[in-house]
Amino acid sequence: MNKQLFRNLTKYSIALLYFICTIQAHALTTDKNQDIEIESDTVYLDDTKSLGIYNGNVVIVQGSIRITGDKLTVFYTTENELEKIIVEGLPATFRQLPDNSEVYDEAEALVMEYQENISRIILTKKAKVKQGERRLLAEHIEYDTELSQVRAKGGTPVDNTNQDTRVKLIIPGKKDNPEPTN
Repeated sequence: MNKQLFRNLTKYSIALLYFICTIQAHALTTDKNQDIEIESDTVYLDDTKSLGIYNGNVVIVQGSIRITGDKLTVFYTTENELEKIIVEGLPATFRQLPDNSEVYDEAEALVMEYQENISRIILTKKAKVKQGERRLLAEHIEYDTELSQVRAKGGTPVDNTNQDTRVKLIIPGKKDNPEPTN
C-alpha cells in the first residue's frame, strides 16, 4: 500500500472516529478506545477534492457502535479538517450501547449527516430514534451534540393520501407492578 493511500485511509478513519464519538453523549465510554473497522464494496479517496466515498454495503464498527448504509461520504475543508460526514441507505442505521444499559440506542433514516463545524447530527427522510422503549419518529430530526438538544419536524405529504407526517413521540406508560405475595 503506498504512503499516500495509507495517509488518506488514516485521515478518513479519524474523521469517522469524530463522527462516531459525538453521536451519543451517553455512549459506552470504552467505544472511543476501540479500533474503527470500515467495510464497503468499493472506496474512492481523492485528496485533491478533500473527499472520501465508500459504496456498497457500508459497515462501520467501533466497540458497541455499528453504522450501516449504502454509501458513506466524508468531506474535508481545504485545511484537511473534518467538515461533514453523510451516510445514506435504505435505511442507514446506527446503534450503540450506552453506559449502564443493556439496551441499545438505535437510529435510522434514509440520510444521516454529521456537521462538525456546528456539532449537529441530522437525520432526514423517515427518521426514527429509539432509546429503550421511547421512540421519536419524524421526517427530520436534528441533535445538537454540544447542547444535548433535539429538534424534530414533520414533512409534507408526497402524494394525495394526506398521510400524517407529523412528529410522533412515543413514551411508554408505567407498567403496573403486581403486589408481592406473602
